[in-house]
Amino acid sequence: MTTTPGFRDPAELAGILGVSIPTELLEQALTHRSFAYEHGGTHYERLEFLGDAILQQVITLELYERFSDLPEGDLSKRRAALVSTTALAEVARSIDLGGFLRLGNGEVSTGGHDKSSLLADVVESIIGATYLSLGQQAAAEMVIRLVGPLFDQSDRFGISMDHKTALQEHCDRHSMGKPVYATTSEGPDHSRQFHATVTSDGVTLGAGSGSSKKTAQADAAMHALAELSR
Repeated sequence: MTTTPGFRDPAELAGILGVSIPTELLEQALTHRSFAYEHGGTHYERLEFLGDAILQQVITLELYERFSDLPEGDLSKRRAALVSTTALAEVARSIDLGGFLRLGNGEVSTGGHDKSSLLADVVESIIGATYLSLGQQAAAEMVIRLVGPLFDQSDRFGISMDHKTALQEHCDRHSMGKPVYATTSEGPDHSRQFHATVTSDGVTLGAGSGSSKKTAQADAAMHALAELSR
């Protein structure tokens, strides 16, 4: 595998993960769009999209089998916690994933190697790469290896792990309209910034920003919850 100066050898990560992913695919899974913009090549976002779907499915099935006595609502909350940015970033840090990320100079200078949103994205992209190269079973086994230790600890993450769900539940409890999110973006593709606002019954509840649509909306929901709890 190719080693990019300043970043750890992806072959080392493959050993940590216990999988054999083709060189080009693993490097793509580790490459942020800022690096691809500066150096050419592809980035991880399509793999992230695939990995997110696989992660959701595997976690859903595992929760259903492990916790046969839990109702649907509790299972949904546990799943939301386990697939959240905070949980996936914790998984990433447990395997020192940050050192393997291929980031552009701007992301490196702003501490991108330890940004929770980037770390979570790359966990998902690696799951996607594993699925493409080794199949469903190998991808499912990787998800359980990485996220499995958190299954019995999901309560410690708390509701803050999924602000959008928490805001939805707050609106339901108080007979408010369903939260509606509006998202805009600015900046070049390799360093795009997203801004979101959330409204209910036409009233703005909160606003937030982030490096992806998902994180911007979660940030808006968090600020809305803080305002509503005053």
